[in-house]
This record gives sequence, C-alpha cells and structure tokens, in this order.
Amino acid sequence: MHLNSLSLINFKNIQQIEINFSNRVNCFIGNNGQGKTNLLDAIYHLSYTKSFFNSIDSQNIMFDQSFYVIQGDVSVESENFSLYCALKKGDKKIFRKNKKVYKKLADHIGFFPVVMITPYDINLVLEGSETRRKFLDAFIAQFDKSYIQELIQYNKLLKQRNALLKISHNADSSELMEVYQIQMEEKAHFIYKRRSDFVCDFIPLFNKFYKDISSENENVGLNYISALEHNSMKDIFINNKNKDFVLKYTSQGVHRDDLSFTIGGNSLRKFGSQGQQKTFLIALKLAMFEYIKQKRKITPILLLDDIFDKLDDDRVGYILNLIEKDMLGQTFITDTSKDKIPLILTDLKVNHKSFIVEKGSTIYVT
Repeated sequence: MHLNSLSLINFKNIQQIEINFSNRVNCFIGNNGQGKTNLLDAIYHLSYTKSFFNSIDSQNIMFDQSFYVIQGDVSVESENFSLYCALKKGDKKIFRKNKKVYKKLADHIGFFPVVMITPYDINLVLEGSETRRKFLDAFIAQFDKSYIQELIQYNKLLKQRNALLKISHNADSSELMEVYQIQMEEKAHFIYKRRSDFVCDFIPLFNKFYKDISSENENVGLNYISALEHNSMKDIFINNKNKDFVLKYTSQGVHRDDLSFTIGGNSLRKFGSQGQQKTFLIALKLAMFEYIKQKRKITPILLLDDIFDKLDDDRVGYILNLIEKDMLGQTFITDTSKDKIPLILTDLKVNHKSFIVEKGSTIYVT
C-alpha cells in the first residue's frame, strides 16, 4: 500500500500544497512550527477520518478560513483510489472514496491503515484510562468492522442510560432503564471478549519488539483491566444500582476499561525511566504495525514524527535497520536537520524524497 500524492487546502497552517511521494521513504524537513507534523496529521486524517492531535474538526481549519480539504491518491493491492475529506464551518464533514460519499465515517476505518509514532505517545503512559482505551479501540477497529459498530451502539446506550439516571427520582430501575441495560449487557460482553482476545494475541508480538529494541531481559507487561473479568454486566448493574443513582452516571462497565503498562511488575509511569518508557512505546507501535500487517495482509503507512531527535542512537539504529531491510513499507519522517536523515538514507541506499517545509509551504528538494 502506498500514498502516491497528497493535496491540502487550509489545513491547520498549510494554505495550499500538492506533493507526489516516493513509495519508500519521504522526509519533511524544517524548523519547528513550520507545518511538518501537520503534513503527517493530514495523512493520519485520511486513515482515521480525524486528526491525531485535535478531535474537534473545526479547529483544524486554517485561521481566518472557513473550510479545509484533504485529498490523497492511494494504491492498495495494485488498485488506485482517491480519498477526499472536506469540512466547512457549520456543515457536516464529507469523506469520499473514489467520489462516493461514506454514509458513516466508521465504514472507512481500516481501509487505509496508518501507524504514527510521535513524542505525544507518552500520553499513553502519563494520562488516564480514556487515552489508552481510545488507543485500544482505534487499533481493533483497523481490522474488525463489527467491533466499532458494537462500540458505537454501546456508547449511544450508555449516553441514554446516563441521561435517564440524571432525571431518576429513585434507584429502582424503570422499564426503560431495563431495556437499556439488557441491550448494553450484550454489547458490553462482545466488546470485552474482542478486547481480551486481541490483547492476548498481541502480547507475544509486543514482547518480541521490546526485547529486540532494548536488548535487555526486562520483564515488561501489557495487561487488559476490566470489571467484566470477574463479573457479568448484569451483576455490575445490580451491584452499582445505588451508587449510579447517587452519582447520576454509569460507574462501571467496558467504558471504564484500561490497559496496564508495567516494567518489572511495577507501574511503567511511576518506576520506568524515560528510556524505558520510550522503548515500551516504540515497541507498542511497531508491534501494532506488524499486527495489522499480519492480520490485514497489507503493509500500513508508517509516520515517524520527530522521533530521531528524541531517541538515542541505539533506538534510531534499530528503526533505520528495519527501513533498510524494507520491513516498514512506505515511511514518512519529520526532522529539523536538513541533512541528517537524507544522508543516512543515501548511505543505506534507500530510495527517498526530501521536502523542505517553510510556513506551511513545501518545496521539493531531492
């Protein structure tokens, strides 16, 4: 799979560009704040139908403009497709494949898989369970269409149950509450089973990458935490009936699930060094890349945002070795140094293109 070209209008700080890419490695080079990461985010947008950094679509429109457009030409298994995403302030976002509008944006997820490695991945370690849960859901959605539909329906029912709790005058369940709960029970167990099976399947691949990158025998852990591990959703509703009535929201369920990151049996956030945290996250993302590749029989696009300035030589060398062996497919890299990455790629005899990015405009270099 390759992204052949990208065209942007009024996306973040980029007024208008059109770029044709190498099918191996593409480097966006420039000082901080010029728009390099925004180019990666536009590619991410074509995969997930939303920004990696800002989920409020209207805030991705260039300042003082009223709309943005992202277009890309993609080759998937020898077929060519055009992708088009546009948003006008006050209107609904439009997403098209080969000029056909998606009725539901979720239908596009998984068609054009992308994996992004960025310094902002540290939020998976430092922030709360919602960040890790969204990561897990977006990952599974790349190769399981039924999962995302069940998740959407569960969240819709959750919102309805919470709304009913807010106006309830006693803890005894109403007939409507029972209807919501019965439907949520089925969907919750579906979601739990999918998440549990995935994490179990994913762990060996993650452990392999961590060991390869770190060259250490550290015991790292990636564990799925859910109240449904020991209770049915029906029991959870019964046991938390009074609590939910007081709080006016649903206190337990798959919407509270989490991923636990550990090293040596202890919290990665509390006890892992910065180097260990970075290694953990890179292993996580590379394992994600390989998992999609194996499950979908298609090589995702890899986006590397400013990681060569943030990593030590050993970790950089590991990633470059994968690129040299063509194990990562088409890769996009941002960097502040004009010469460093292009010279390394030239020495490795890796086909690449480099682009200087200045104030949102892009100039082809080599």
